[in-house]
Amino acid sequence: MKIVVLGGGISTERDVSLSSSRMIYEALKKKGYQTVLLDVYLGYEGSEEEIEHIFEKDCDWGKNIGGIRESNPDISRIRAMRKDGGRSFFGPNVLTICSMADAVFLGLHGEDGENGKVQAAFDLLGIRYTGTDYVSSALSMDKSLAKELFAVHQIPTPAGVQIRKGREKTDGLCPVALPCVVKACRGGSSVGVSIARDEQEYRTAVEEAFRYDDEAVVEQYIEGREFSCAVIDGKALPVIEIAPLHGFYDYKNKYQAGSTVETCPAELPPEKAKEIQMLSERAYEALRLKNYARMDFMMAKDGSVYCLEANTLPGMTPTSLIPQEAKAIGVSFEDLCEWILKLSLR
Repeated sequence: MKIVVLGGGISTERDVSLSSSRMIYEALKKKGYQTVLLDVYLGYEGSEEEIEHIFEKDCDWGKNIGGIRESNPDISRIRAMRKDGGRSFFGPNVLTICSMADAVFLGLHGEDGENGKVQAAFDLLGIRYTGTDYVSSALSMDKSLAKELFAVHQIPTPAGVQIRKGREKTDGLCPVALPCVVKACRGGSSVGVSIARDEQEYRTAVEEAFRYDDEAVVEQYIEGREFSCAVIDGKALPVIEIAPLHGFYDYKNKYQAGSTVETCPAELPPEKAKEIQMLSERAYEALRLKNYARMDFMMAKDGSVYCLEANTLPGMTPTSLIPQEAKAIGVSFEDLCEWILKLSLR
């Protein structure tokens, strides 16, 4: 079976995506699939004959992919690498090669891969892909829309409001009680996310969020423990607890080994673990998700649980959460990748 693993792109999560894609590529190769790893933005420069036989090409497609740096990648440098000026999001020959595959395993992260545009393009071209469809991708990527759906379906979520660049309150005061969390509306990997404890920190946080998006969510800060729970084919996996050694679960703490203590299954009373799993499955249904996703939660000191957001293409890096949750039920990384792939081929 011919599989394209698609990663990279030009979102702030480019490095994370490439790391995930390399691991997925290596796992599927071990499972015996004819697998090619492509950067969705840079594509593949080759002759028609090379492309025709690309799945038989004997090479390690992931050998030049490095680790995840502590800071965001320089996207302007990536854009400059495109010989055609980057007029299309899809790089040279990407759509051609994806059309030749039996399926595309999406290793994309961030706005470019999770906002539904790639999925919509693939639907129009008849290309099979892993993960959820374009509608649920778009709903989940927009944190404000997701919060509205959580409220409709009675899924507890921190109280919050949406603000727009250039249209925020002229007095510059925080619209919710401090401390608060400010998030870029359609970001990922905690890029553009800040905790503000006073009005000055709030204004700085808004500026940071608006670096990545013209819209932001300002929401109630929940002090307590952080958890995550994946759902595969509608069924929740074991809950995992995330405890950063310093600060909150930001970009560095997510991807630098040793920065966070992760415990799976989480040390919780059975009824509380079941509550988080139940809310994960309800969020999965509320957002019309398919195949797999991962929901993030905070639990306040009084035990109240709040759903923060859904991740429609969860990380598959060495420090990612969903592989740890799968391992807790006896599913290896290679089997997890094949499980996800087979769901998309049903």
